Amino acid sequence: MSQKNIMKKLLNLYSPFVLLVIIGLAFTACDRDFTSIESDIEGIKNFENNSKSFPIIAYNKKLNPVQTNGLSSNLLGIYSDIYGKTTASVVSQVVPTSFDFNFGDSPEIDSVILVVPYYSKNVGTDAEGNNLYKLDSVFGNGNMKLSVYENTYFLRDFDPETNLEQSQRYYSNSNQTIDFDSHIGELLYYNEDFVPSSNELNITDEQTAAPGLHVELLNTNNFWDALFFFGDSDPESKPELSNQNNFKSYFRGIYFKAEEGEVDNGIMSMLNISQAYILVYYSSLLSIEIDPETGEDVEVRDDRFFRMNFSGNILNVLENDPSNTIIQDADANANMVDGDETLYLKGGEGSMTVINLFSGETLDEEGNPVNSLDYFKSKKESWLLNEANITFYVNQNELNGQEPDRVILYDLANNVPIVDYFFDTSTNNTTPLNSKVLFSRILERDDDNRGVKYKLRLTEHLNNILIRDSTNVSLGLYVSTNVNDIQKADVLNSNNEYVPTGAVLSPRGTALYGTNPNVPTDKKVLFEIYFTEPNN
Repeated sequence: MSQKNIMKKLLNLYSPFVLLVIIGLAFTACDRDFTSIESDIEGIKNFENNSKSFPIIAYNKKLNPVQTNGLSSNLLGIYSDIYGKTTASVVSQVVPTSFDFNFGDSPEIDSVILVVPYYSKNVGTDAEGNNLYKLDSVFGNGNMKLSVYENTYFLRDFDPETNLEQSQRYYSNSNQTIDFDSHIGELLYYNEDFVPSSNELNITDEQTAAPGLHVELLNTNNFWDALFFFGDSDPESKPELSNQNNFKSYFRGIYFKAEEGEVDNGIMSMLNISQAYILVYYSSLLSIEIDPETGEDVEVRDDRFFRMNFSGNILNVLENDPSNTIIQDADANANMVDGDETLYLKGGEGSMTVINLFSGETLDEEGNPVNSLDYFKSKKESWLLNEANITFYVNQNELNGQEPDRVILYDLANNVPIVDYFFDTSTNNTTPLNSKVLFSRILERDDDNRGVKYKLRLTEHLNNILIRDSTNVSLGLYVSTNVNDIQKADVLNSNNEYVPTGAVLSPRGTALYGTNPNVPTDKKVLFEIYFTEPNN
């Protein structure tokens, strides 16, 4: 009996009761746990609600260097966990908002201000009416050394190895292939005890902004004056200041270099660097007047400014602790037959989990072992899938807290989230933590705030296999700081392999119990299907 006929028979036999049940299901689906399915059509005697667990294999896979330009955000800082220390630095091009310069006569730099927004939420105001904020996406509770340099390495827009037909990709291992430390120009800022602040920014006496890195850049040796040819008679005529391409070749951007501070834990934050900017304050000569008291010449100057935005190529440089071998040995130690005992998930140039559904045998109705995929596909005419999910249990023996709240499940053959992601209408762009929570539940935690389990829905993915004969492709499990962020980041030296950018930007890692026979039964990865079947 086809699923269409099953539904038709349900409606014919038990309408309007069944209609009320189905409507009730629709309105309560968001609030209940997945496992409540079994009682949904209780009372209908001609149909049975059942569940069945199927075999699943999950093993670790190391990620090669991942593409880190073109990201929606960027990481800056030091973060330590079971995988060792990760250092995240940033290199970005900077471009004036306009090239219609008119500096006036005898221009001189007054100050240069750098503003890089953090991600934050307004949580109210204080007694004086000042806005209060809470920072989002700050990881760790230590400090770091922060240096801001002129970058002297030219960031190409197009890849010469593709005859300039494709955009240039930059990868997480750029400090090995390019070594930005060897392309350092003028030191523009230094803080050996840097910690992101949640304080409101005072941009001017009248203008405030949400929290961010807000510092005055050094003008050692009149660096900024020289950059804009303020010592020349006609700086506006310089070809370097005539258009964007010339300027990016001339001034090659800013290098934010993170180093370990005095506090071992370090700290890392997410930067909204595409909204960052530099304000260049300068003055030009209006006239020379005589001071009536001294008789000396006094310059009358006009205060001006212009703005430069962070745009073009912006990339993260990620460096993992080379002494930690968990990730380095992931491929060599992967058990592709029984699965691994512990599944290690780490963002950036880290590791993910490969999942093979229906990998092994299951018992049929007579108790005979049969191929699990064949058995499942044989139910095309008799099963109506109500729910299917995979549950992963956190291995707290391997962790020291700080687990990520979200994971995401991908179709590795097509490099996209499984179809259930797109069926989930609970998208929340304002608070990504609460987005797609039907497809991927937020990490369940215990009373001590330690992670217990992740649960992911794959009902429609299995419907495609059962009803539409879709291929049972391998799936990939990744950590994610933002499940809305599913752009593709290329993996270096791979055959069309990509990872979601939300995983690239996840400093937090986790460790999960796997599928190996040595894993305690109550901690193993659980792959379970709930279905309705006619009683014949």
